[in-house]
Order: sequence, then C-alpha cells, then structure tokens
Amino acid sequence: MASARHIDRDGLLDALTQGVADLTDSDRWRAHLEVQGRFRRYSFNNTFLIGTQCPDATRVAGFAAWKKLGRTVVRGEKAIWILAPLVGRRTRTDEGEEKRPIYGFRPVAVFDLGQTEGDDLPEVCRNMEGDAPAAYFDALAGLGAAMGYSIERVELAGTTNGDCSFDLRRIRVESRNQPSHQVKTLVHELAHAMLHEGQRDRALAELEAESTAYVVCRSLGLDSGDYSFGYVAKWAGGGAEAVASITSSGAVIQRTAGSILDSLELGEIADEVPPRASQAA
Repeated sequence: MASARHIDRDGLLDALTQGVADLTDSDRWRAHLEVQGRFRRYSFNNTFLIGTQCPDATRVAGFAAWKKLGRTVVRGEKAIWILAPLVGRRTRTDEGEEKRPIYGFRPVAVFDLGQTEGDDLPEVCRNMEGDAPAAYFDALAGLGAAMGYSIERVELAGTTNGDCSFDLRRIRVESRNQPSHQVKTLVHELAHAMLHEGQRDRALAELEAESTAYVVCRSLGLDSGDYSFGYVAKWAGGGAEAVASITSSGAVIQRTAGSILDSLELGEIADEVPPRASQAA
C-alpha cells in the first residue's frame, strides 16, 4: 500500500497538462466554444434582473437562440424579462470615433436552460460519479476545521458545486453530488482557503485550486480528469496558453497538494489510500 507522500506528483501535473492540451485540441472543445459564443454577456443590471426572477438560472437565451441550439422552451414556462438597449445610427465624433447612441431600453424575454428541453449542450466538465471512502471527506473537513473554517454540506443554487467565504470562514459543498465529486470540491475549496484570500486574479485562483484538486484526488485514487481538464481550460484558455499557465503555477500547485496530502496522512485516511498502481498518471 502506497503512501500519498511518495506519489509522483510531477507525473500527475504532467497528466493534467496533457489532458488540458488534448481537450482544447478536440472537436468537443470547439463545439463547446461555438455554443458558448451564443450566450451573451449581460450587464450588471440585467444580471440582477435575471437573479431576482430566476435565482437558479445558469444560462439564459431568447426563444429563437434556444431553437438554433436544438432546444425549445417548455410550454407554460414564464419568461425572464431583461432590458435590451435601443441603439441609434452610427455617428462619428470630432475625434473620428464611431459611436451608436443608446436612446432607450425595451423589455426582452429570455429563458433559462432549465426551462428548455431538447438536444444536450456540448459539455467539457462532467461531474465525477461514484463513491469515495467517507474517511476522505472527514479528514479533509478536519483539515478545514484546523484552518478555522466551518465545513457544510448543503444544497446550493444553480450549478454551483461549492464555495469558500473568507469573511465567514466557511466552506460549503453541494450535498447532492456523488461522494467522489464532493471530495474533489472540498479539496478545491480548501486550496482557495490556503492560497487565495485577497487574490484578485480569479482565473489564476481557479486554475490553482482545480489543479490542486486534481493532483490530490489522483493521489487518493480518484480520477477527476473528466471534470478538471475542462474546468482548468475554461479559466486558463486552450492549448499552449493553458500549458504555460499550469507550468507557471506548478510549484504552488505541488506545494499546496503536498500540504493537504501530508496533513491527511496524520490520520486514519493514510490506511485507505489505494495501491500505487491505481494512482499512476
């Protein structure tokens, strides 16, 4: 039985880098980007309107946009109303810049993904399935408690799997996910707690937290690749850009993963680490 202390973490980081590179060179990734391009970015005010009318909303689009994606709005669903700008003709300023003045707003109906049915959207993050030893989650929760954080299993809104509040010293994990994914999420949030208080670079923080989760999970015999590769790619970009970002943060990722694994070895969880053969990158 292998000790997590002797896992080839460099090999695991290489596996993560290769997995992200392969994904972002795949047809699945290109299809994902094409679909994402159909979802508009909304202003603060419209985001607020969407949240007040449909707190669990994840992706919203108009009736026609959903139809182009092979989905239809379920009969009887109520629209989410946002405000679309009324834009005038292009004008040229004295400095030569072109502008299109906004002279008003009109209400526009959109619908959330959960209000539609039809073809599945191409996804690059698949939640982990299956069990994980209860000792894994309990030991990780103990580490969080030792850091001064409360650990809560709760039902979270939308597609959120977990969150970390520095102000409240609280980590929450989506309780409806499979045990293996709950373990991964808890490691992710613990990495945030250890590394990112005061961090303003969200993309870097998410890359480091998920990469740490991947290394820790693989060291414990849990393969989070189907989720982690896509998650890291979403935040780090594709191909060479993602590889460079992971490499740049490699020392931080390895140090954080090592700290978590070494802390877990102090308890009974060390006896539940699967054989080394199942942990190879």
